[in-house]
Amino acid sequence: MSDEQQQQPDPSPETPDQQVTQEAPPAAPAGGPLPGADKKLICGLLGISGLLWGGFGVHKFVMGYTKEGIIQLVLTLCCGIGSIIGIIEGIIYLTKSDEEFVETYINNKKGWF
Repeated sequence: MSDEQQQQPDPSPETPDQQVTQEAPPAAPAGGPLPGADKKLICGLLGISGLLWGGFGVHKFVMGYTKEGIIQLVLTLCCGIGSIIGIIEGIIYLTKSDEEFVETYINNKKGWF
């Protein structure tokens, strides 16, 4: 073999900016609740409270969904449908397990239902 064939560099390794990494969701501390699971009860109750809080999208703002909260607020003020959405979402939040709630609404940022 010639010197050129022996000194060929390895195929270009990926540089850190080319690597695609995916963050793992935060693990629950041993014996403790999942991070974000504390929002499940408050958001569920705010959503179910329908005409008082759920219609105004307060549960959306608590979870950090500002755009969705504003949309729900406008829907309530314009045609009243935001209250129905709030009640449905509140029931959905409360029927999910803590793990499902955190995975769906905290990690994956699912804004509606």
